[in-house]
Amino acid sequence: MYPFVETIRVEEGVPHNISYHQRRMANTMQHFFPHVPVPSLASALASRKWSADITWKVHVEYDASGITLVKADEYHIRHITRLRLVLCNDIDYAYKSVDRRCLEALAAQRGEADEVVIVKNGLLTDTSYSNIALFDGSQWVTPRQPLLRGTMRQSLLDAGALVEMDIKAEDWDHYRQVSLINAMMPLGRLICNLR
Repeated sequence: MYPFVETIRVEEGVPHNISYHQRRMANTMQHFFPHVPVPSLASALASRKWSADITWKVHVEYDASGITLVKADEYHIRHITRLRLVLCNDIDYAYKSVDRRCLEALAAQRGEADEVVIVKNGLLTDTSYSNIALFDGSQWVTPRQPLLRGTMRQSLLDAGALVEMDIKAEDWDHYRQVSLINAMMPLGRLICNLR
């Protein structure tokens, strides 16, 4: 079994959404390793000094033995303006793992676009590395059935900034903008205009 992973944004020296990452890690461990104590992400990060003028992407791997790797790199947002819909009805990425082969194979189908949006059973899900939010002119909506229930996505739902909906692939052109969201990218930080 591949290790599982949490990716945590540290900005201005502060780790963001730690409680959401901790909850997802606890849910994953409960599913796969129900008798193993859940380690503390806050403790794993507390011993490090974070330069406040850098946005850090902190990669934490864990398995049945606990946290096995913590590494941090300076984060720079990708330049993405064009998205392409790709179909895959059998993809399953409900648990965030270092095994991303299925996602990488779909990303390779992007052609001249910068990134893909994966369609499963006729519904929009995620890109190969983020959840999505679509703007219809009045509100931001996010697919009700993403491939991965991201921590940023959940925090935005809890804050009332997003609404969940089943979004059919055929309705893609009805939206004005799409914001890619993940632990490193809050809503609105990376937006692609659709029309």
